[in-house]
Amino acid sequence: MQLCTRNQDPAILVFCIPRDCRPFVLPVCLVCVFPTPLMPLHSFTHVGASFLCWLLSADCCHAEDQYIEQFKDTLSTCVGKSIAGFFAEPIQGVNGFVQYPKGFLKEAFQLVRERGGVCIADEVQTGFGRLGSHFWGFQTHGVLPDIVTMAKGIGNGFPMAAVVTTPEIAKSLAKCVLHFNTFGGNPMACAIGSAVLEVIKEEKLQENSQEVGTYLLLKLAKLQDEFEIIGDVRGKGLMIGIEMVKDKTSRQPLPREEVSQIHEDCRQMGLIVGRGGLFSQTFRIAPSLCITKPEADFAVDVFRAAVTQHMERRAK
Repeated sequence: MQLCTRNQDPAILVFCIPRDCRPFVLPVCLVCVFPTPLMPLHSFTHVGASFLCWLLSADCCHAEDQYIEQFKDTLSTCVGKSIAGFFAEPIQGVNGFVQYPKGFLKEAFQLVRERGGVCIADEVQTGFGRLGSHFWGFQTHGVLPDIVTMAKGIGNGFPMAAVVTTPEIAKSLAKCVLHFNTFGGNPMACAIGSAVLEVIKEEKLQENSQEVGTYLLLKLAKLQDEFEIIGDVRGKGLMIGIEMVKDKTSRQPLPREEVSQIHEDCRQMGLIVGRGGLFSQTFRIAPSLCITKPEADFAVDVFRAAVTQHMERRAK
């Protein structure tokens, strides 16, 4: 990453948000600092909690203000004057499909660029129309990254990844280092990637993600009112998280073994979903973009049945 910066002795910022156990809270901003060889790779700073309140008034998000203040403090006290790069997923994936406060990413990008850094959007999970409203996740934030990384959806099961960047940054690779990639640009991968893009367009899979994703999200949101242990249902398009809690009062995470039992019950009934979150308490639903509404109904019915079984076991 040092070759991608305009200054010397840069640091690399990796921005991630471990999910708190409380719904509607985006607590800990964890900024990992991987600096130059002068500092150990395990160095990091742990920034304090802030709340995702989404209290919107006059187009102002109070949570965004809190996040930016923390980010500025981190830049001022925990890294050098120059930054190599800043990595961010448009929606946090493994942490439980958590979204940033409105406006945060745009201002964060500006602050990083003021320090000579480049901004990298990780679209491995959010890209290729999964969010429905936009083809790329960074578009939902109104930003334009310097580098975009992508994989998974680009090959529809074929092991493939790609990096897109500006001509200036691409040329720096040739000037500074010997860049070598055994499989880079192989014709089979290129043909598969092109075919996937054609299918997404021809079968209107981005539009399907918007329509079926919204349909599924609204149906799952009703379960939050039905069950005490469903603390939050959130997401965009076909990227939906269901956070499990002990109860809505404490909002503490449902114990891992209980979440695992619900997870297994879903599998036994034919529904495969992922897990995420700091305590592995969030079910992550990211189905194929060609999913239909009847299949979404099946998923909701199975999940309701699994949670019902758990509540019955709990009552005994």
